[in-house]
Amino acid sequence: MADIRAFHDTQPVLQERVYVDPSSVLVGDIQMGDDSSIWPFVAARGDVNFIRIGQRTNIQDGTILHVTRRSPGNPDGHPLIIGDEVTVGHHCMLHGCQLGNRILVGMSAVIMDDVIVEDDVIIGAGSLVPPGKRLESGFLYVGSPVQKKRPLNESEQSFLSQSAQNYVDLKNDYLMDVHPVS
Repeated sequence: MADIRAFHDTQPVLQERVYVDPSSVLVGDIQMGDDSSIWPFVAARGDVNFIRIGQRTNIQDGTILHVTRRSPGNPDGHPLIIGDEVTVGHHCMLHGCQLGNRILVGMSAVIMDDVIVEDDVIIGAGSLVPPGKRLESGFLYVGSPVQKKRPLNESEQSFLSQSAQNYVDLKNDYLMDVHPVS
């Protein structure tokens, strides 16, 4: 059973057909949309602000999801908002940013506070997206700090939804077939 905890009387809310791996930790004000998945060793802390994860989105192994608290200089803080059909690769760090729909975040990428990633974007593995940056729809971004590399081709655009579907299928297999071994 996953470690799903309330914080200040606010419990994570999981919609229909969601998979959360037993090794993961979800705390506080987190909402996950239908058919989304959280894979092994993900830590998600909606403690000082909120986390929203859309439908058909997958957060892969070892990723950290966190937020920035509200303060007098930043009354809204920075929640973490992740759209629909987003694939977040292994070992990523998403902190107080907003991701649109149909995005692929490559392995070990770091996306920092106040970043906005528009729909239909690929962020390369190991990329660093510094605070306050906006990534425009329809492009590949790579590097540290991240730079716009080129427009996505048709195959890459199609892959964004296909990647999400692959993880919906896998999560369905896990929901039906994973049992602890004694």
